[in-house]
Amino acid sequence: MNMKLYNFFRSGTSHRTRIAMNLKGLDYDYVAVALGKEEHLQAAFQAVNPQGLVPALVLDDNTTLIQSPAILEWLDEAFPQNPLLPKDALARAHVRALAAIVGCDIHPINNRRILQYLRNELQQPEEEVLKWCARWISAGFAAMEEMLAADSQRGDFCYGNTPSMADVYLIPQVESARRFNVDLSPYPNIVAIDAHCAQIKAFADAAPLQQPDAPE
Repeated sequence: MNMKLYNFFRSGTSHRTRIAMNLKGLDYDYVAVALGKEEHLQAAFQAVNPQGLVPALVLDDNTTLIQSPAILEWLDEAFPQNPLLPKDALARAHVRALAAIVGCDIHPINNRRILQYLRNELQQPEEEVLKWCARWISAGFAAMEEMLAADSQRGDFCYGNTPSMADVYLIPQVESARRFNVDLSPYPNIVAIDAHCAQIKAFADAAPLQQPDAPE
C-alpha cells in the first residue's frame, strides 16, 4: 500500500504517527507541511484536511485519515504485526489510559495553536507560556509516573517488554517537555522508558530532528 503522511517534523501528533508506522514496518511518502509558514491554513492542505491540522494519512485509493488516535487505531487493525495494544481487554484499557493522559490531557492544551493564542491574542510573555506548558506537562507526567511505579509487571516500556500505544504517545511528549525546559528529574520511570526507546530504530528514525523538514 502506498501511503502519504502529511506531517510536520516537530508536531507531537505527527511524531507519534511516525513512530507507529515505523514499528509496523510501513513505508510511506513524507509530505512536509510547514506550520511556521502557515501552509496548514492554505487551500492545498485544506483540501487534504479541512480541519487544517497534521497529521493526515492519505491511502493509495485517496482515502484520507485524520486525527492521530484514529490513525493509530486503524494502523493497529489494518496491520496487526507488532501490535500497539495488548490482547487482554483490561491491559488494553490500561495502555489506552496511559496514552490518553498525553493525548487528551497534556498535548491538546500545549500544542502550537494554543501557545500561539497565548503569545499573540493574549499577549503573554514567553516566560508565562513556558510556565503554562510546564504546569500541564508536569501534572500529566506525575500521574503517569505514579501509575508506572505501581505496575510491578512493567518491563522496559510503559507496559510489558514491547512498545505499546502508551510509548508511542509518551516519547513525543518527553521530547516536547525537554524543548520547553521542563524538569524531568521527578519522573525516573518516564526518563528510563525514553532512554530505552531511543535505542530502538523505529523511535530514533521518527525523532523530529531526523525528518527531512527539520532545520539543519
